[in-house]
Amino acid sequence: MKMNIKYIICIVLVSFFIVSSATGIEVKSSYISDFDPLTDVEVTVEIQKIRAFDKDDPQVHAKEYIDLTSDPDFYVKIIINDQEFTSDIWHDTKYIYEPQFSATLNVPDDEEFVTVKIQLWDSNDNGDALCDIGDENDDVELSYSIKTGHWTGDDQLEDPSGYGRLNGCDDGSIYIRDLDCELWFDIYQSDYDGDGVPYWTEVNDYGTDPEVDNTNDDIDGDDIPLKWEWKWGYDPLEADNHRNIDPEEDGIDNYEEYITSEWFSDPYRIDLFIELDQMEQSPEGEECLLPEGSKELLYTAYDRQNVVFHLDDGSWGEESGSDFIPFDSLTECSWGGYDELDQIYEEYFFHGDPDNWRRGVFHYGVVIYQSSIVNGNMFGPNRFQISAHGMEWKQGQFPFLHLQRDIIYASAYMHECGHTLDFRPIPGHNQGSYYPWQIGWWLARPYKSCMNYGYMYTTVDYSDGSRPFGDYDDWERMDLTFFQEDW
Repeated sequence: MKMNIKYIICIVLVSFFIVSSATGIEVKSSYISDFDPLTDVEVTVEIQKIRAFDKDDPQVHAKEYIDLTSDPDFYVKIIINDQEFTSDIWHDTKYIYEPQFSATLNVPDDEEFVTVKIQLWDSNDNGDALCDIGDENDDVELSYSIKTGHWTGDDQLEDPSGYGRLNGCDDGSIYIRDLDCELWFDIYQSDYDGDGVPYWTEVNDYGTDPEVDNTNDDIDGDDIPLKWEWKWGYDPLEADNHRNIDPEEDGIDNYEEYITSEWFSDPYRIDLFIELDQMEQSPEGEECLLPEGSKELLYTAYDRQNVVFHLDDGSWGEESGSDFIPFDSLTECSWGGYDELDQIYEEYFFHGDPDNWRRGVFHYGVVIYQSSIVNGNMFGPNRFQISAHGMEWKQGQFPFLHLQRDIIYASAYMHECGHTLDFRPIPGHNQGSYYPWQIGWWLARPYKSCMNYGYMYTTVDYSDGSRPFGDYDDWERMDLTFFQEDW
C-alpha cells in the first residue's frame, strides 16, 4: 500500500511539472540560490571621514576630549560576517578627512543579509579606549541587504544623524565627557554594470538591464536620476515633485539635495550650507581669513546637534563657489541702504546671475577686513559679515581674559549666522548687556548662547534651553527656511 501511495505522488508531481512547462506557468521557489548571477558578490565598508567632538564649553563648565594630554590616535575596526579588519593608526589627529580605509569581503551569494559592525578606537599605552559613535552602544551594528543595497540597524534611512553618518552625541552626551565622535561611511557591493544598484533590485523591482549602467537615467522624468532615488528610497519608476519635497524642512528641497549630494547632503537630515568668501591680504600682509581652527569649532558645534555644517571655503574643487575679494581697508556699510557689502554679495555670490541656484541652498558669510559701522552684522536674511581687523582687536582688547583667536572668530561667525536662522527674542542682545558692569549682562546670564553678547567671543554654541527661566532652546526654535526670504 505504501508503494502505491508513493507511486501516485510521483505521478502527480511529474504531471504538474509537465503541465507547467507546456502552459508556461512559472514555478517559483522561496529559496534564491544566487542574488546576483552576474558577479561574485563582495561587500565593501568604506570609512569616509572621522572627527573627534573635542570641545570646551565654558558656558556649561564642560569639556569633551578624547585624550587629555594629546590628540587622539584613532583606528577603526570593521567586522563583516564575523571577519575582522583593522586600519592603521592615525597618530595625533582629531580630524581625518581622507582616511583611505575600507574592508571588503566575499559573501555568500545566496544569503540576503550581511552583518556589519563598526568600531572607532583610540590607541593608548595604558589600554585602548572604545569611542562613542552610536546611539546607545559605543560600537555600531548593521544588517546590509545584497538584495536591495540598503542597510538597517543602528544606522538607517531617515536617521536624524544621517544615512551613513554616526554621531556619538545621539545618546544625549553632548555636554558629558563620553569620547564622542562622528564617523561617515558607506556600504556597497560589487555590481556588474557599475551603477551601484544591485542585480536583484534592477531585475525584480525596476525592470532595468543589470548589464547596463543606469546611474544617470531619469526613467520617470522627474529630473532626478535613478541612482539617487534608489539610494534614498524613492521609486525611480514613479515621478515625484522633488522641487516641492523637503522631508526634514531645512529649506533644501529634494532636487537641491540631489545637486548637492557630492557634498554629502541628506534629504532626511538637516543640512546647513554656508558659502565663505574672504578678502585678499592687505599690502602689509594682514590676513582676512577664517582660521582653520575656527572652522573645526563650527563643524563640531553644529554637527553634534545633527545640524550638519557644510562650509564651502574654496576646498571643494571646481564646483566651489568660494572667492577671494580684492582687499579693501574699509568696506562702506549702512543700516538699510545699498552699500559695498551688497555689491560684494551680488558680484561674488550671485556672480551676475540673480537666479543662481545657490540662493536657495547657501547662506553667505563673508570675512572682510573692516566694516565702516560694526565688526559683524547680518545684512540680509541669508547673508552676514565679520571683520577680521575687529576680531584681532577683540583679542588684544582684554589680554588678561586670554581670549582665544579661534574661538573669537568662530563665535562671531556663529553669532551672525544665527541671525539668518531668525532667533527671536535674543536675551542679552542689546547695548545694555555688553559688559559685566551692566545690569542687562546679569539678567541675560541664563541664556547661554553666543547670540547673547555676554557669551560672544568666548562661546561657540547656541543655548539648549535647559535653564529654568530666561532661556531658550535655539536648536529647536531655529527657522531653517528664513534665509530664503527676500528683503
